[in-house]
Amino acid sequence: MFAGVEAGGTSFVCAVGTGPGDLRERAVIATGTPVETLAGVAAHLRRFELDAIGIASFGPLDLARGRITSTPKPGWSGAELVAQLRAELGALPVGFDTDVNGAALAEWRWGAATGLDTFVYVTVGTGIGGGGMAGGELMHGLIHPEMGHMRLPRHPLDPLATGACRFHPDCWEGWAASAAIEKRWGDGVQASDLGGDELELLAHYVAAGVANIVCTISPQRLILGGGIVLGGEHRERMLGSVRRQVAELLGGYLEAEELGAAIGDYIVAPALGADAGVLGAIALAERAARAD
Repeated sequence: MFAGVEAGGTSFVCAVGTGPGDLRERAVIATGTPVETLAGVAAHLRRFELDAIGIASFGPLDLARGRITSTPKPGWSGAELVAQLRAELGALPVGFDTDVNGAALAEWRWGAATGLDTFVYVTVGTGIGGGGMAGGELMHGLIHPEMGHMRLPRHPLDPLATGACRFHPDCWEGWAASAAIEKRWGDGVQASDLGGDELELLAHYVAAGVANIVCTISPQRLILGGGIVLGGEHRERMLGSVRRQVAELLGGYLEAEELGAAIGDYIVAPALGADAGVLGAIALAERAARAD
């Protein structure tokens, strides 16, 4: 029995099970302080006889120490996720990675990346995160990928002079995540509220980041999720615009059918939908149990 914890800035989603056909006992715990939130997670999981726990968390993360580092989420910088859950639940094996690497692992096991060894999963929402696999291994290095903070040029028609990220004036997240939408068009405005030209501008920034990933990592497929892309009736317009603008930005330089006529099968939505994150955490728990 594996426990999965999808640690998000708004809520922590917990579930137990072994995969998409066996996902049960789900609980959603509002993200408060680290101590109270992780105590709530532990209280839920303590009811089960577990073999391992997986945590797929927002970041940035110190993967070696199992903690969050310089997150913009107030009160969570330095939060010791792995140590506190072990203190609460005992010395179980714990798998720990970014939320996007977790979702990528789930899509590789059960979803849109099955059978691939090099792919990227990107989520565009409150923030922008990217992860995935290269050569069959989850992407790690000095720390882990932070694709959302790659620097992108400002679109000449953008009403913003600088993006909304407090760390960088011109990063992908600062141009295209939810704070950027509100900074441009007003508090409470969401991607689903945008008209044609506004949606095209937003899709331009999403496509610009995707084009950079295509050029640097050369994934066999790019899975594009998150509420800004998929969260409303604008879903098909947004996906269509991103695909078209990726092809335009690449300018015909890369010759591959996947970047032309077959781009609809190359830039795809997650097959696991909203369950990708917590299923990724369960897949991390399974890996930790095997390695123990």
